[in-house]
Amino acid sequence: MTYTGGCRCGAVRFTARAESIWRSYCHCDHCRKATGAPVAAFVGFPAAKVAFEGEAPRSFRAGPVERSFCGGCGSPLDYRDDRLPGEVYFNLGVMDEPERFAPKLHAFESCRLPFLRIDDDLPRFERFSIER
Repeated sequence: MTYTGGCRCGAVRFTARAESIWRSYCHCDHCRKATGAPVAAFVGFPAAKVAFEGEAPRSFRAGPVERSFCGGCGSPLDYRDDRLPGEVYFNLGVMDEPERFAPKLHAFESCRLPFLRIDDDLPRFERFSIER
């Protein structure tokens, strides 16, 4: 399969030529701050199967996590975690067809904002959903 996405202004585009390896919500405060949303949603792919086109994304690092964004419009694009080598996780909103990647679980449920209710039967993890 081939999946595409990009930033709001279109300067940064990417193609993933693989099935997703992970789909999740994250309620941690790092992801909330990075996305500006009360909850983040991600879709992960093998990094070797992802190619960027157009402008090179800019990035910032906090500990083992590097997050990229468009230098033109500021759209947050993805994150990579040194503890998860060979994987890249895109913010679901930058995918061209986000509806194809329904999350399968909730990470950092312990940090979920009390007013946020997502009524589903997905597994909920108090902290990380992937061992690191």
